[in-house]
Amino acid sequence: MAFQTDARHNAPGLFGARRIITLLGSILVALGSGTNYIFSAYAPQLGARLHITHTQLNVVGLAGNAGVYASGPIWGRIVDSKGPRIPLIGAFMCFLVGYTGMKSMYDAGTGSGASISAAHFALLVACGLLTGFGANAGLAAAVNTTAKSFPESARATTTALVVSGFGLSAFFFSTMAHVFFPGDTSAFLLLLALATSMSAVVGLFIVRPVPPPIHPGPRDGENGDYEQIPSGEVVPFIADPNIDAVGVAEEGSRAPLLGARPEGGSSSTPGLGRSLSCSRSDTLPDIHGKMLWRTLDFYLVSFIMALLSGTGIMYINNVGSISLALFAKSTLNYDEVEASKWQAAQVSTLSIGNFIGRILSGLITDFIRNHLHLPRAYSLCIVSSLFIMSQALAIGISSVSTLWIATATLGIAYGGLFGALPAIIIDWFGLAHLSENWGYVTLAPLVGGNIFSIMFGRNLDAHTPREGNTTHNVTRVIGEAISSERQCLAGRECYVSSLRVTLVACMVALGLSTWAAVRDERRQRAAKKGRANERDRYI
Repeated sequence: MAFQTDARHNAPGLFGARRIITLLGSILVALGSGTNYIFSAYAPQLGARLHITHTQLNVVGLAGNAGVYASGPIWGRIVDSKGPRIPLIGAFMCFLVGYTGMKSMYDAGTGSGASISAAHFALLVACGLLTGFGANAGLAAAVNTTAKSFPESARATTTALVVSGFGLSAFFFSTMAHVFFPGDTSAFLLLLALATSMSAVVGLFIVRPVPPPIHPGPRDGENGDYEQIPSGEVVPFIADPNIDAVGVAEEGSRAPLLGARPEGGSSSTPGLGRSLSCSRSDTLPDIHGKMLWRTLDFYLVSFIMALLSGTGIMYINNVGSISLALFAKSTLNYDEVEASKWQAAQVSTLSIGNFIGRILSGLITDFIRNHLHLPRAYSLCIVSSLFIMSQALAIGISSVSTLWIATATLGIAYGGLFGALPAIIIDWFGLAHLSENWGYVTLAPLVGGNIFSIMFGRNLDAHTPREGNTTHNVTRVIGEAISSERQCLAGRECYVSSLRVTLVACMVALGLSTWAAVRDERRQRAAKKGRANERDRYI
């Protein structure tokens, strides 16, 4: 213990070279890990080349999303216990194999003109799954290392920078594709394979935890090495003197990521070691495991997450097809290069919106909590309203030149959702098991994303003209690039009914968000008056 404390005293300064290099390396790894958001930039071309339906194409996109969310608990546990090295090696292998496999299948095509076999389609889905595994491995390593390398005073800002790099990934790569490989999907897939895997290789050498410097402060027995927690950062939940805080200090030493002690002996969960000396009314809850699955709040936030993130995933995976349908409807001389530029523009707009949303959500949630003195859960009402706006705008837009308005709104809403929820989960369930609880909540996008994306794909397929089918309004052929693929050319009619469904879903999410915020506010008011009843949390 004394050796660890000395190591912290001798650690590089806050802006020392080692710490800054680690931060820049983490941002680079995160930048290479967010490429699942760029799927819609090459999805229509991939579907055309392999002659697969929009429903099948959505399954491939969903495989990438499933790889991200389903592998979270696994990579999180590995990086918490073993450090970033193993996840970074895993990210390198997954990215290289995943994107190289997609490129090889795209280059080979189908030959006979028929759709690919079931075995080849399964292989394509597996490649998508691997890209998702790599994305989560890289991000987990980058965020975990950054959180362990900076003190509490700078941790929120530095981890936000890393996560923002993840959000900007699609913009970065879509811009490179637009500038260097316009209309060349094979070269674009090769770029993704090399750039993403090499970012993980670079991270192997420079992404390493640096013990944060210790700052002297009030000490309380053996807990003196812990940094002080700001008085305004905790939310009183347990006011009944007959109810104990459930093992906050003990569990803090075993919590993943933010709840674990980094190698330097410092707790990355500030103040948990001092929690026993604090009054119970000033202690965050510690709800996890079976207790979590018995709380109404968990199902409430999961349902909101499923509705909103499912809407976002559906739009993100299909915005390329939406822009292509609108562009084809509005032009008599279809140009594949011009169409790919519109696709890239939508992906870039989504990425920038995602980046802005993640930053703004943190500022807004803290403003709601610290200045308006309301629960952070009210930020979910703002996020839900933005989702409603995005779907309403997308329903009304009939020109590809104005689609960016709906895309930007959706990007901000989607980024805001993932930026606001972690702080709300800390408020509701505590910090000691944040990674575990967050992992369970982020299983919800698998449900919502699957339902809405497959619905969207089937709707597109239903409006796509088939060979010999003359029932569709689209009778013109606009070039080989479109005539060779099963693509709906009827503009907004191709997909608008799907957007009406997600519009209703987002309205339901707004109602649930309002209920959650009001419920949280009442609970906090009761806690301040000493009349909190913890049994109200449980089913």
